[in-house]
Order: sequence, then structure tokens, then C-alpha cells
Amino acid sequence: MNSFKKIALGLVAAMAMGTLITTPASANTISVAVTTSVAGSGTALAPYTVNVPYDNVVSDTATASEALTFTATVVAGNPVTFTASGNAKIVSAVNAGVTSGSGVTSLTVTPSGTTAVVYVFTTSTSASAITASILGASTTTYLKGIAGPAYNVSLSLPASGNISGTSTATVNVTDIFGNGVATAPTMSAINATAATPVADALVVGKYTSAITLPVTAGNVAIGASITAPTAVPTLAVAKTSDSALLAVSDLATALATANAALAAEKAASAAAVKAEQDKAAVVAADLVKANAEIAKLKSDAVTAKAAADKALADASAAHAAELAKVKADNDAAIAAVKKAFNALAAKWNAKNPKAKVATLK
Repeated sequence: MNSFKKIALGLVAAMAMGTLITTPASANTISVAVTTSVAGSGTALAPYTVNVPYDNVVSDTATASEALTFTATVVAGNPVTFTASGNAKIVSAVNAGVTSGSGVTSLTVTPSGTTAVVYVFTTSTSASAITASILGASTTTYLKGIAGPAYNVSLSLPASGNISGTSTATVNVTDIFGNGVATAPTMSAINATAATPVADALVVGKYTSAITLPVTAGNVAIGASITAPTAVPTLAVAKTSDSALLAVSDLATALATANAALAAEKAASAAAVKAEQDKAAVVAADLVKANAEIAKLKSDAVTAKAAADKALADASAAHAAELAKVKADNDAAIAAVKKAFNALAAKWNAKNPKAKVATLK
């Protein structure tokens, strides 16, 4: 247990120093010395700092400090591999031809003696790591860049705002590589007032400016600028100013106008609905009237048919009664004739028994 604790403590100490060395029984060892740094100790928590090559020339002089000199001490003849992660680049020599676009991320050097030398630079303020390794041992050193002078400025602004209100312009100031630079921009405004820019508490190079908008509607122009830097046309053309427009509206008046238009539209819609309802009511009333007239016609037709049927029935009954009377009268007359004939026949037959006549039934 005690030996395990000692190993753990040794690992923690090595990591705090930015160096983790693995040494096998063969006794291969490596150590790295770094020069021309601006500050730092090379650990993950305190990386070496070095100026970014904002002039597009990489130099390892103490005054420029744009490259770190890495000197690895090893057993003579052992090849050393330097590996960069992040934005760091490695070159084998520093001269006038080395620019920000030079370098590789891995380089193996076989020294004639016991030291292998390379030069490391970065274009970013984010931390990078350089690992120097030989067979059986390695060590890691950390570095990060120091931003160059302000080279570019960009401004963003909301597209619209309200009269007599406020808005916020956001400005970013960066070096030639896009690293944030703590250089406050100069603000300008047309038809508005731009306040002194305030640096963001967390993001280097980010500034905000409060914009006081006018009392009347219209367009507002806001600008931000920086002092023109030394141009480096081999990398990029500097953008020393930027601007944006903001449309200022009278939102209360616009809202009132919109509400009035909406009310008018609702009124027109209600009137149209009322007209349709009135039209439907007229149609419904006409339909009721038509149905009533149809019902009356049907009723009148039924009444007329009933009267006609009664008249026909009465006529038929009268005719039948008349026929019955005629028949009765005829029957009575015939019966009287038969009676008279039969009376005469009886008298005849009584007087003339041999010449009797038949009576009528």
C-alpha cells in the first residue's frame, strides 16, 4: 500500500510539472528545456506563453518571442519525436522563410550528440501540447499564444427597435488569426447615440455598447472602428471598421393602426355575416310563405274534392231516388192495369166458361 501511494504521489508531481516520464530498465531518459517564452511554467495549468506570429514571420528571439526553443536531452544517438496537438506547429529551424503557415504536427530528430532541438509556435490563444518522446520515455509541455494587435472588428445589431427605446450593439475585436484582443473599439452613430463600449467579463475582445434610439421612426446606423494596424497582406487585409443598420419603428402607433385595421376587418366580416344571415332569413321566410300557400292550395283542393264528391253523391242519390220512384210508379201502374184486367177476365170467364182468358200474373 505504501509503495502504491508513493507511485501515485510521483505521478501527481510529474503532471503538475507538465512532464510525465516513463523510464524502463534500459535507463533511456529524456528532459526538455524551453527558452524564449514570455511567461508560464509549461504545465497544463500554467502553459508557456508566446506571441503569435501576427506579422507572418516566426522568430525565436527574446524580443519577438514568437517561437519556443525546445531542447531535448537524451542518450546520444536516440531519435526524438516531437508531436504537437491543438494549434501548435513544429519547425526544425527558424529563419526568414518560416511563416505562420509553416510547420508540421510531428517531427522526428536524430541528434548527433545528446540534444535534439526544434522550434514551436502557435497562432491561437488556446492551449496546445508538445510531447517529446523516445523509446521508453516521454515528456509533455504546454503552451498557448498571446494575441497580436487588433486587426479586425465586427459589429452586430438587432434589426429593429422602438422609438425612444434602447438597443445593444455587440462588437468583436480580434487579431489577424481571430483571437480576441482587449482593445476597445471606437463607436459612432447616425440618428442615435452609442455609449462607450463595455468589455465582456468572460470573452476577451467582446464589447457591448448601449444604443439610445431616437424619438421618431426611421433608420439608425451604428459603426465600430479600430486604429489601422500594420498591414500584413500576405495573410489577410485588415477590417478596421464595420457598421449595421437598425430600423426604428413607432410600435405603439403601429400597434394602434394594426388594431384599427383588425377592428375594421372584424366589423366588415360581421357585416358580411349579418348580410348573409338576413338573406338567409328572407329565404327562410319566403320558404315558410310558400309552404303555407302550398298547404292552403292542398287544403282547398281537398275541400273542393270533398264538395265535388258530395255533389256527385247527392246527384247520384237523387237520380237513384227518381229512378226508384219512376219504377215504383210504373210498377204501380202495371199492377193497376193487371188488377183491372184480371177483374175483367174474371167477369168474362164467369160469363163465358168455355172461352176463358188467362189472368195476368
